[in-house]
Amino acid sequence: MAAVAQCVRVALRPRYPLLGFSLRTSPRLLCVATQQKNTGQNLEDDQSQSQNEQKVEHSSAEKMLTEEKTKLEEQLKEVTDKYKRALADAENVRQRSQKLVEEAKLYGIQSFCKDLLEVADILEKATESVPKEEIKDENPHLKSLYEGLVMTEIQIQKVFKKHGLIRLNPVGAKFDPYEHEALFHTPMEGKEPGTIALVSKIGYKLHGRTLRPALVGVVKDA
Repeated sequence: MAAVAQCVRVALRPRYPLLGFSLRTSPRLLCVATQQKNTGQNLEDDQSQSQNEQKVEHSSAEKMLTEEKTKLEEQLKEVTDKYKRALADAENVRQRSQKLVEEAKLYGIQSFCKDLLEVADILEKATESVPKEEIKDENPHLKSLYEGLVMTEIQIQKVFKKHGLIRLNPVGAKFDPYEHEALFHTPMEGKEPGTIALVSKIGYKLHGRTLRPALVGVVKDA
């Protein structure tokens, strides 16, 4: 058999040299092919394992990012709420401060007006005390004095009105405890109970706020 194989190799060598080489090296080639096949299989297994690991890492990273996003969104919401509350508080403080400033402007002259009311009361009493029958051409000095007092009283009322100080003479009006102070109650025919029958002292309001209540007498049931 060895001789036959040798003859075959010799016969084939000149005509098919590569075939003879292949016959000699085929076991080695088969071994190399097997190793390459195994290596390829191992590479596929490694790649598959690597892909699985990458998927696990990606899933874990995605979960961490999702948790971090949720935490940041909650923090943003909390900061936004605090910011809105701070803005609302600042706006309330601004409005209160503005209101206080406006009230200070409106009612800053309150004390001064109260002092002037005494002057107005004196002028009113002075004009009321002059007998009307004595005001005639035969008494030019008294007439001039009376007219001067009346003009002064009119002018001071104009100044009061200009600065928001309004005169209250509530005869016949319904009694209001925020604007009037009752000195007495008395029955009176032809008058509705609860109305004001007499004004003892004129009242005043400053920009809608009662500066001095009118002193009045109120009608009561008989």
